[in-house]
Amino acid sequence: MFGDLFGNVQQQQEAMKRKLAEITVEAEAGDGAVKVTANANREILDVTIHREKLDPEDPDQLQDLIVTAVNRALEKALIKEQAEANKMIQDMLPPGLEGLFGK
Repeated sequence: MFGDLFGNVQQQQEAMKRKLAEITVEAEAGDGAVKVTANANREILDVTIHREKLDPEDPDQLQDLIVTAVNRALEKALIKEQAEANKMIQDMLPPGLEGLFGK
């Protein structure tokens, strides 16, 4: 019964990973001095640094801005990942059980 209900979990996980790789998020820090792009698999895809927005006399500033932008991007990616996981669970449930997980 549960095998039919949940299907092939490994295939669903692989499909989810492929789907999450296509969902991108961006986050900035320092008024746009650093921009980070990540996907919903929580992989960093790109980091853009605008030197003209940085203080050349403050070498620690860049490190702080990168850490902040990366953390913000990963937080956004996690939210997207959770939403997609909840959607997948809802799609797997038979009719009538959709509200089981709070939806």
